[in-house]
Amino acid sequence: MTQATVDRHVVIVGASLAGTRTAQGLRALGHTGPVTLIGAEAELPYDRPPLSKHLLKGEWSESSVDGIRLATRAELEELGVELRLGSAAVGLDAGARLVRLADDTTVPYDVLVIATGAAARPSPWLPPSGVHQLRTLEDARAIAARLALGEPVVVVGGGFIGTEIAAAARAHGCEVTVVDPVPEPMARLVGPEIAGSLVALHQRNGARTRFGVGVVGIEGKAGDLTVELDNGERIFASTAVVGIGSVPSTDWLTASGLTLDNGVVTDHFLRAIGAEDVYAIGDVARWPHPGRGVGVRAEHWTNAGDQARYVAAAVTQGVEAGYEPTDYVWSDQYDWKVNAFGWRDAAGSSVVIGDLDVDGRAAVVHTDADGALSGAVTVNWVRALNQARRLLAAGASAEAVVDAIGQLP
Repeated sequence: MTQATVDRHVVIVGASLAGTRTAQGLRALGHTGPVTLIGAEAELPYDRPPLSKHLLKGEWSESSVDGIRLATRAELEELGVELRLGSAAVGLDAGARLVRLADDTTVPYDVLVIATGAAARPSPWLPPSGVHQLRTLEDARAIAARLALGEPVVVVGGGFIGTEIAAAARAHGCEVTVVDPVPEPMARLVGPEIAGSLVALHQRNGARTRFGVGVVGIEGKAGDLTVELDNGERIFASTAVVGIGSVPSTDWLTASGLTLDNGVVTDHFLRAIGAEDVYAIGDVARWPHPGRGVGVRAEHWTNAGDQARYVAAAVTQGVEAGYEPTDYVWSDQYDWKVNAFGWRDAAGSSVVIGDLDVDGRAAVVHTDADGALSGAVTVNWVRALNQARRLLAAGASAEAVVDAIGQLP
C-alpha cells in the first residue's frame, strides 16, 4: 500500500504523455502541494503516436502540431504546474532529494516521478546527412521535409514505427524499401498468423521489402545515399530512416542508487527500487507484470496513461493494490487498423477467426502455455476487439472468446 501525500512537492521529470497526465491527474484528485514538470525539449508537451501515424502523411503545418499538444501553457499554469522546459535532467541525488538539470540548477522534491521515456536506439550508420530517426517532434519535422520531396526512401526496421513511416512515405509518392534482418518482422508484433498479410499489404501499396537481410553500411549524403545490405545488394536512396528499437532514458540516473536494468526497476506499486518516494512510469519503467510473472518495460501509449493515473492516485489518495496493466496497442498501416491487447506466449497457441484475404478482417486469439486466454490481435475488426477485451476482463475462457467472435456479423 502507498500513502497519500497531498501537500508535498511533486517533481515530474519528463514532459511526456506519462509525465503530463500525472501532473493533470494530481490536480484532478486534489493534490494541493507544488507540482513541477521538467522537460528536456523546449516544446510544450505533445502526443507522440501521431508523429508517425498522422503528421508525416500530410502536408506539415504548425497548426497540425497544435492539435497534438497534451496541454497549453495557459492550461498548465491554471493548474498551478510549474514548467521547466528546455533543460534536461542530468543527475539525481536521491539522498538529498535533488534533481540536477543541464543548466546547472537543482530542483528539490518531496516525491519524484520519473517519466523520461525512451530514446531511439542510435543508428550505427552516420553519414554527414540524410539518415534520420523518429522520436521527437523536431525529428518528425525533419523527416516530413524529406518525404515531401517525393524522393526514394529506405526504412531500416520493420516494426510498427518503421512500417508507419513507410506508409507515410508512399503517401508522398516516395519509392520505399523497408529492410529488416528478421525474415518476418511483423511476427514480433502480431504473431505469424497474420504477419504475412501485413507484409503483403505494404507490397500492394508499392513498398518493396528486403526482409531476412541486414544493413552493413550507409554512405553518401542527403539526396545521394547508398544503403548496402549483407547480401551484397546496394540500394540508392535520398533519405534513410532508421528505426531499430529504443533504449530507456536512464543515463542521468546512473549514480542515483536506483536499480537500473533495461529501465528503472520498480515494485508492483511503480515505486522505484533503491530510493523512497520515487516512482517510475511509462516507457522508462520496468515493472513486475502480474500476468506474465516477469519484469516488463512496455512502450505503449495506453500503458503510459494508465500508469500516470495510477501514480497520481497513489500520491494523492494511497492505493491498496498494485498496478494492473491494460496491455493495449494499435497501429495504422495504410487503411488497415491493427489492434492488440494482452500478449502472445511463445509456449501457448493461437486461433485465427476470419480471413483477411476474403473478408478484409481477422482476429487472432492467444492462449498461454496453460491454455488460458492471454490476448488477441484484430485487423479491421473493432467489434471483435471490444468483444475479446470485455470477455477477458470477465475471466472468460479462450474458447468462449473464439465462439463469441465467430458469431459476430
